[in-house]
Amino acid sequence: MKNLVIVESPTKAKTITKFLPDNYTVVSSYGHVRDLPKTELGVDTENNFEPKYIIPTKARKKVGELKKESKDKNVILATDGDREGEAISWHLVEALGLTEEKTKRIEFHEITKEAIEKALKNPRKINMDLVNAQQARRILDRLVGYKLSPFLWKKVVKGLSAGRVQSVAVRIIVEREREIQKFKPEEYWSIVALLNKDKEDFEASLNAVDGKNLDKLEIKNKKEAQEILENLNNAEWKVSNLEQKEHRRNPLPPFTTSSLQQTAWSRLHYPAKRTMMLAQNLYERGLITYHRTDSLNVSSIAIGAAREYIENEFGKNYIPDKPRFYKTRSKGAQEAHEAIRPTSPQNNPEKLKLEGPQKKLYTLIWQRFVSSQMEPAIFDAATVDVKAKNHVFRANGQLMRFDGFLRVYPIKFEEAELPLLKVGDNLNLKKITPGQHFTKPPARYNEASLVKALEKHEIGRPSTYASIISTIQERNYVFRNDQRQLEPNEIGFVVNDILVEHFPDIVDIDFTAKMENQLDRVAHEKEDWTQLLHDFYKPFEKTLKEKYGEVKKANMVKETDKKCPKCGKNLLKRMGRFGWFYGCSGFPECKHTEPLKENPDLKVHCPKCAEGEVVEKRTRRKKIFYGCSRYPDCDFALWDKPHIEKVKGTTKNHISKCPKCSSVLVEKKNGISCSNRECSYEKKD
Repeated sequence: MKNLVIVESPTKAKTITKFLPDNYTVVSSYGHVRDLPKTELGVDTENNFEPKYIIPTKARKKVGELKKESKDKNVILATDGDREGEAISWHLVEALGLTEEKTKRIEFHEITKEAIEKALKNPRKINMDLVNAQQARRILDRLVGYKLSPFLWKKVVKGLSAGRVQSVAVRIIVEREREIQKFKPEEYWSIVALLNKDKEDFEASLNAVDGKNLDKLEIKNKKEAQEILENLNNAEWKVSNLEQKEHRRNPLPPFTTSSLQQTAWSRLHYPAKRTMMLAQNLYERGLITYHRTDSLNVSSIAIGAAREYIENEFGKNYIPDKPRFYKTRSKGAQEAHEAIRPTSPQNNPEKLKLEGPQKKLYTLIWQRFVSSQMEPAIFDAATVDVKAKNHVFRANGQLMRFDGFLRVYPIKFEEAELPLLKVGDNLNLKKITPGQHFTKPPARYNEASLVKALEKHEIGRPSTYASIISTIQERNYVFRNDQRQLEPNEIGFVVNDILVEHFPDIVDIDFTAKMENQLDRVAHEKEDWTQLLHDFYKPFEKTLKEKYGEVKKANMVKETDKKCPKCGKNLLKRMGRFGWFYGCSGFPECKHTEPLKENPDLKVHCPKCAEGEVVEKRTRRKKIFYGCSRYPDCDFALWDKPHIEKVKGTTKNHISKCPKCSSVLVEKKNGISCSNRECSYEKKD
């Protein structure tokens, strides 16, 4: 009998086909084939939370094809080995009406010939504990989303949504923003001496006075700094202490999902969502192991292959005597999985036919894994204390003696060479400089630091971080500013404050982390999934009913003196899901709306309609563009700022036109160019 192998994606199917004989056919389900309906709750809360699964319209044709394909064949379900993959296999069984006798489930964590053959020899049944953990998560999220979102529509504005995990992520960002708003800078001063020994200069910073180490904020103002400088007049500068030691820097472990997302953001500026899409493709092509993992385990075969590669490429002095093993810190880590690594260390990035972002991400994964089995980098480190009267200045030096793992995985570090010194040496003072500083507020989260915070607080799981970060931006609760930091929008503040005050459990970090741990317990057959849902939903439903009566509608309307251009009534300043806008007080009879002018007009008429003015605007994701104030009546828009010139002999401005094609000229980093892409006109600065 022929065999039908079902996987999630066409790329994965294509890769697996190469490793199987002719009596195997590999097809793709294109992801989930069943889900809860979009138009209703889809969960019977009165009947043990029975879910009402349907086959979505977009999946019906594929399900029909799979039914035909699976007829009179042994079916092998080869979806991913996590909760989501297990659930997809179970839904395939249910949707296709597969029988237990003719259905097998296989699991592998890398798409290689050896891994596929081993999995086929060791089939298993569907793990219903993993399926139930996924069902519980899906139903929990549906209950919160479908029950709490209408509450926000009624009490704030229409179109808002709430999420069990996303709302906690928004809270983390909002609370950081409030810390920044409340922050008051504190002045402090540093004192740095430029010293000289045998024509070699080095810098040393004031570290102690009268035998007491100075706190960073110890010197509070210019007066105190000046007193120290005066006290050091005519001082003799002498080396009072010298410490030299060897410093070893150990390699980092191979990547987990969260550390890959953090490093890809900091090194490549890839958002978490993009990193996961690229990693998914690399996995499906058989180049890396499964990319959704919180485990640091690595197979002994892979470690052996890495050590062999290192010896052949770099020599024996780069390999430690024993293989390196890394311990997973995450409580709920799936130890059966491996860390993210290349399927073969021999697949050097330069040997593979990869380009652009894929090559960059693969290179990062390959470098991190290979380097994790290498010797430490060795540095010669020195600390010098220089005494001047009752003040001690300190200088640190560091020079690399052996690059070790840094040969493969470069990390930025600062080399600082000190002159040859010994205790008792007299030094020449060339200059002493006081420096004024101010304490800085805590940094806003970026995608990497938010992933780190979510992982630290056990909010969500590695496989969900990318979707969490993407969702809170799509819902306009948070935007990414020009510094690539995550900043809350005003509607994010409003929704967060209502949830914190009235539904504290929903946005409580500890409560959400506890829920994640309970889902892990379900996956390990230690907790009943329906009981988990009962325990959550009963108090949640009670609170929701009470709050509908208790909570007053938020005042999201402000009066203005501005007149409606269509009916003459006053315009109101209203808050919508995408921020403030002007709306006519005559609504619904008059439906006129217009955007707020967040930034000053450019004081020029629109070149298209000549009636409106060109204003700076922002998209829903806060990206700046320039458009006509009469939109939607006039659709003039530019991404780049139009170049504005004075009209000769007047005080008026106008937008410059291209001398070649008469299109609008725009300002670029290197000068002025034509907005018409087919025109080559440029004027360099």
